[in-house]
Amino acid sequence: MKKHLIALTVISTLSLSTQTMANNDTQATERNGKTEMIGFGSGAAVGALVGGPVGAFIGGFTGVWIGKSVADEEELAAQQQQLGEQQQEIEVLAKRSEQLESLTEQHARVNAQLSQLKMAQQQKLEELAIGLNVQFKTGSSLIEPHFKQQLDDVVYAMSLAPDLKLDLTGYADRQGDSSYNQALSEQRLAEVRRYLINNGIDESRLHSQAFGDTAPLNVEANLENNFFDRRVTLKLMSERGMLAAQ
Repeated sequence: MKKHLIALTVISTLSLSTQTMANNDTQATERNGKTEMIGFGSGAAVGALVGGPVGAFIGGFTGVWIGKSVADEEELAAQQQQLGEQQQEIEVLAKRSEQLESLTEQHARVNAQLSQLKMAQQQKLEELAIGLNVQFKTGSSLIEPHFKQQLDDVVYAMSLAPDLKLDLTGYADRQGDSSYNQALSEQRLAEVRRYLINNGIDESRLHSQAFGDTAPLNVEANLENNFFDRRVTLKLMSERGMLAAQ
């Protein structure tokens, strides 16, 4: 009976001491302390029953060691869980990084394609800016199919550069009456204007002027020179150049 009383006294004293220490620790230490205290109390109770006060001390410290092992395993499990979550975050970030690199490469390819397209467009505009003539048969204002294709190229070029204007000038050869040639050059000019407008070019972007037979390309009038005089000349111009022409 005496041994039992001593054991109970030791257990009570050690339990109070353990509780006081646990209240002064952080949350993580509290969890470990509680586990150790449980282990200590259980071990002390078993030790007291078996070996009296000495057994209580030995059992108590054994219980503490067992409780601490349990707490370490719980802490290890928590750390492993945290590492797993961090690994998932790293994988998500890596995937986003790959997606960003892919988008960067696509952006670079698109920019390169746009640069090539702009160069091609600029080259086309420069070729057309040199001057384009629509030739006509004698006494006719009908646009031949071959020249309609060239006018389609002009329409396309102007659709790419909305700031460009188009200067149109109509001519006739020196055969026949000058008044008739003037009217014929105006009719040829009107046909070209109508074709461009019908294919999407706004009328405000066109500047037109007819000269009849007053502006031949060559002084001498012959069959070949007359052919080149029967024309409407088209020239792409910037808005500044168009204002100067007006």
